Amino acid sequence: MRCILSVDVEDWYHILDVPGAPEPSEWEGLPARVEVGMRKILEVLAVSQMRATFFFLGWIAERHPNLVAEVQRCGHEIASHGYLHELAYRMTPEQFLEDALRSKRILEDLTGEPVLGFRASGFSLTEATPWFFDKLLEAGFGYDSSLFPASRQHGGMKVHMRAPYKVTSSPHCFYEFPISVVDILGKPLCLFGGGYLRLFPYRLIRRMAQNVLDEGRPVVFYVHPREFDPEHPRLRMPLARRFKSYVNLKSTQSKLRNLLSDFEITSFADFIRVELGEEAIV
Repeated sequence: MRCILSVDVEDWYHILDVPGAPEPSEWEGLPARVEVGMRKILEVLAVSQMRATFFFLGWIAERHPNLVAEVQRCGHEIASHGYLHELAYRMTPEQFLEDALRSKRILEDLTGEPVLGFRASGFSLTEATPWFFDKLLEAGFGYDSSLFPASRQHGGMKVHMRAPYKVTSSPHCFYEFPISVVDILGKPLCLFGGGYLRLFPYRLIRRMAQNVLDEGRPVVFYVHPREFDPEHPRLRMPLARRFKSYVNLKSTQSKLRNLLSDFEITSFADFIRVELGEEAIV
């Protein structure tokens, strides 16, 4: 079974719930660094000749259409990360639908292709968003990867569903891909993205990823462009959060190279088509 690599395409200031995070009205005046990290990610992927899924913020896609075009040209999948990087459980169902549709339309206008995948900011699918999947179906998405089956600062749900599963029995086939976790000392932990991927030693990550595969589940890895740009500006935040946000930034690129060397990795769309046997999901 193949693993899945996903990239949440946002900039260095898109960190949730920290005192120093700027408001959307301030974003235009900040230095853009997203292209620095994106170039490094695309270069590493080009060497491996493997495909990934890029979840673009609609706001980023509007301002960096060249990045959307480059990702598409390289053969990767383009998916939606919403428009303004807002937590789903802080939005009304109508606000969430409007935000998701706005991003989807921007990306489809830029690519000329359907955008089927979605990931909520901060993996903010929770018990407080019972309407979440209904709204994504209404928007025309075919799969989601927002379920984090463990405790975390944003989102997180204590559920037993860890493998990809069909959400609905409607005429439209819709899949949820939970973020991969493993049990360590009786507690579900994610070692496969963000600060977790940067903090833990690669040998442990590789061993735990193999454990997930041995259980018949794909490993869903996730990274951000800012993690490939150690020189990006820093936001003011509490010490513990600062450690999690900025620990081992210089290790991310080498870890991605190792993952692409040790595992067969693909995009969500290709996994659905090849591993799950679904030719069409909408």
